[in-house]
Amino acid sequence: MALAIAPSAFAQAWPTKPVRMVAAFPPGTPGDVIARLIQPALQTAWGQPVIVENKPGAGGNIAAGEVAQAKDEHTLLVGPDTILTINPHLYKRLSFNLRTSLKPVTYFASFNQTLVCNPATGITSLDKFTQLPSTRLYASGGPGTPSHMTMEMLLATTGTKLTHVPYKGPGPAALDVMGGHVDCGFIVSSVVQPHIQAGRLRAIAVSGTARSGLLPDIPTVAESGHPGFDATFFETLMAPSGLPAATVEKIQRDVRTALQTPANKARLAEMDLRVEGNTAQEAQRRSQEDFAKWGTVAQRAKLQLD
Repeated sequence: MALAIAPSAFAQAWPTKPVRMVAAFPPGTPGDVIARLIQPALQTAWGQPVIVENKPGAGGNIAAGEVAQAKDEHTLLVGPDTILTINPHLYKRLSFNLRTSLKPVTYFASFNQTLVCNPATGITSLDKFTQLPSTRLYASGGPGTPSHMTMEMLLATTGTKLTHVPYKGPGPAALDVMGGHVDCGFIVSSVVQPHIQAGRLRAIAVSGTARSGLLPDIPTVAESGHPGFDATFFETLMAPSGLPAATVEKIQRDVRTALQTPANKARLAEMDLRVEGNTAQEAQRRSQEDFAKWGTVAQRAKLQLD
């Protein structure tokens, strides 16, 4: 009986000191914004300070390594699910194992990439996009990023061949598509939406299973003739794999409550983020499925970054 009660009692006691949420990307990126948005509610729920720290670099691996090797149970990781679903396929020489050292606690929110082209290309549909010759160029936010992997999955799905031009983030990629230096690119919807509305970019399709809340008239890739295509991504809260299940459940419940307030949902919708807040079991199951999916894409494209 004592052994059965112990995990529950520990979860009720947690946290016993300030909680660190290590953001894997710079201030202002979606995961960082979400962490700071729910920070006050979590401090109230937990009765301890919640400290958000940014440790960007190496596609999220710097922050991931710090959290994976943390010596206490009060350090959490904030970043895209790609840290667990894509990075393990691309970074084979890390000093720790991403998949076994970390586990998802919950998905904060889902987000999509939008396929955009320079209006001068004359591309108005996905069918016309697939007719581009292999000499034409596409932009991404960098090697192994969601924009790069989504395009590689689409090229494999449609049998199209294009030349990849990586940039240091979605902003510079969008600028060069607008400038006509590259033809098209999958770029996170929140970045390209203002340029689409202004006519500087033409939206062709959305990567996920649901249309973008910011671009409701733009079809998904699946709706455009490729059923089953799904490149949905998730801003994620992760923890060291040894964190007790009862504590994980407590964190997930409190995070979900914080996310579900009307004000927070509205703020995230402005960034084209769809609130999730699912259980750890649901997040872990989806993470395993996406790990397998992106492994196929990485292998086909012969991608490795170390």
